[in-house]
Amino acid sequence: MTKMIHSYWAYLVLLILIIAVINAINGVNSKKEFKDKDLRISLFVLITAHIQLILGFIAYYSSLYYETMRKVGMGEVMKNSELRKPLIEHPLLILIAIALITIGFSKHKKKTTDTAKFKTIAVYYTIALILILAVIPWGLWFSK
Repeated sequence: MTKMIHSYWAYLVLLILIIAVINAINGVNSKKEFKDKDLRISLFVLITAHIQLILGFIAYYSSLYYETMRKVGMGEVMKNSELRKPLIEHPLLILIAIALITIGFSKHKKKTTDTAKFKTIAVYYTIALILILAVIPWGLWFSK
């Protein structure tokens, strides 16, 4: 059940992250004012990403992959790409992406100009988006 919620919640995270990136890039390019709406979009990404992280931890530790890792050991996991991706690569890069979202949101609040706020969100959230897109299990997503 948790894995299913984690999978569907990921669509929401990805959608709002894309919206936030587009909004931030648009804000930088058009030199518009950073308003409450822009703050809320960025904050919503932060909140949904952290909820996804919690769901991911629950799904990770209750998965068959995790049980397999406990049985065969980390050395075998690292040799096997089918195990390495869901047990190491996906969680690690997602953690880095969510850390970037958190850092970007925190840093944007310290900026004094609207363009700097948009630019900070654009840079950090775009890198996070790229990392997330790189480790999404596309085969599982499209087989539903």
